[in-house]
Amino acid sequence: MVRLGFIIGFIALLGMLLSGLAAYRAHDQELTVNRIALSRAIDVSASLVQDRLTERELLARVSSGLFHSPTVTKANMLKPLRTSIYAFKTDFMVAGWIARLQPGELPQAQAELQSAGFPKPEIRNFNDKPLDPAALNGPLDVLMDVEPRNGETESFPGRALNDQPVLNAMLKQALQKKQPAASAPLPLLRPNGPVGVVLATPVLQENTGQPIGFITFSYELAPLMLTNDEMSLFSVALRSTAGSASELIVDANDRVVARPQVRTTEDGSPAPPPVVRTVTFGGRDWQLAYYAKTNVEQRALELAAVVAAIGFALTAIICGLFGYIAYNNLRMSREIRMRIGFEHRLTAVIDELNHRVKNILAVIQSIVTRTMRHGADVDVARDLLIGRIHAMSNVVSLLSESRWQGVPLKGLFEARAIPNADRIAVNGPDISVSARAAQSLSLLFFELASHTDEGLSLVGKHPHVVAQWTVEGDPRDAIFHFRWEEFNTSAATRRGDSEFGTILLDRVAPEALGGTAKRYFTDVSYVYELIAPMATVVDLTERDRTDRLSAPVKRVR
Repeated sequence: MVRLGFIIGFIALLGMLLSGLAAYRAHDQELTVNRIALSRAIDVSASLVQDRLTERELLARVSSGLFHSPTVTKANMLKPLRTSIYAFKTDFMVAGWIARLQPGELPQAQAELQSAGFPKPEIRNFNDKPLDPAALNGPLDVLMDVEPRNGETESFPGRALNDQPVLNAMLKQALQKKQPAASAPLPLLRPNGPVGVVLATPVLQENTGQPIGFITFSYELAPLMLTNDEMSLFSVALRSTAGSASELIVDANDRVVARPQVRTTEDGSPAPPPVVRTVTFGGRDWQLAYYAKTNVEQRALELAAVVAAIGFALTAIICGLFGYIAYNNLRMSREIRMRIGFEHRLTAVIDELNHRVKNILAVIQSIVTRTMRHGADVDVARDLLIGRIHAMSNVVSLLSESRWQGVPLKGLFEARAIPNADRIAVNGPDISVSARAAQSLSLLFFELASHTDEGLSLVGKHPHVVAQWTVEGDPRDAIFHFRWEEFNTSAATRRGDSEFGTILLDRVAPEALGGTAKRYFTDVSYVYELIAPMATVVDLTERDRTDRLSAPVKRVR
């Protein structure tokens, strides 16, 4: 009996020790998993907010870039932009055109507002009070147009914003830096309206580069930065970077209200500090404070208590229980490490994708800006713009099919990528060019091919085009030599390249590939030659990085 009691006591003691160890491990694992899930959800939310803010800054930049030598006092400046603004499908409340007027321009501006049909064409201050012309000693920032126009917004044009402290500070910042600037949070449309922010982008005069007005977009703060989901693990608050003790939240009625920063829980104990993430919008930093909706420490303690209670109650099978818990903990540890590794890889892939998408957007923005320059023929510019974007789209499709590991050079001469592909004789070795080189070469080939129909000879025949390339020299120092030749073409019959085409052929494409280019006419043909090092055409560094990012995740042993 003594021996049995000793064995039972030993088993009970061993069961309590193992149950305590299992409870500790369960607590640690549950706490780690919950913290990782919360941190990941916060990072995703902050990234989505930053992407949303970046899209709205891009809309403001594109809108300001569509202005060409605008008339300052004109009252319908947003009319040409309405189609472009709504094409972005953004959730702005009001878009506005603010003209920077000199005192002598106020009568003309007032006449423009009256002719545009606004109910209050008088130039007045922000509080709808008349201005004293004798007291004016500098330019006025006057709202001249709004979109959408409705009964509430049509009364805004004619107001000078110089005496509105929040908007005036925003316009001064945009004027000083010549970049988009965001205002501090303020009520929109009316004193008790929804709280939001205003983003202003200066419109520069083409000749002098001086700001002559501003394009503004107003956004509600709740959907812009403080989106909350009932199923989310956290709630979001907006803090001031100036060190204020208050913060902005969305209440149960979906209204943005201010409250003191949370420092204690409902029972008076110190509250866990929130996770703070900083996003950038309109030239200023915004702090987002994320508060966890559940106490992860308390949940982990409750789980540990349950595990310990089960262990104490089942001392007879403590060894089997310990084996199960040990196996379960090992499996959880492996899954956590795999999840962490996968998330690190996913973050790297997202960063790489963002980088490549921004590059493509920058190229498309340059194409649109150069093609749709002031004075260009709309029909010709539209066809060229569609063709150039189709060329870029074809490159992206080819890169997608190859997982961004390179594009066969001959694939850039397909009929879906460039016009008149059936009249082009392609000759050259099979090589795959890098993503960066493929983007430049696709635009180059399109620009060359788009002129083949216009190069009719004196006898009325279409030119015969030969596109060929060679790779010469030692593999380490190999040189890529591309030659485009249009036979049955001369300087007298071939239309000159556009401004965009000249820049692309002579500067952009050669510089992107680190090479040189030249174009000239022979007795019977038009020739374009491009010479570049193969190291930049193939870009082994980019290919190796893409291979690493696309490699499968290895299971942690």
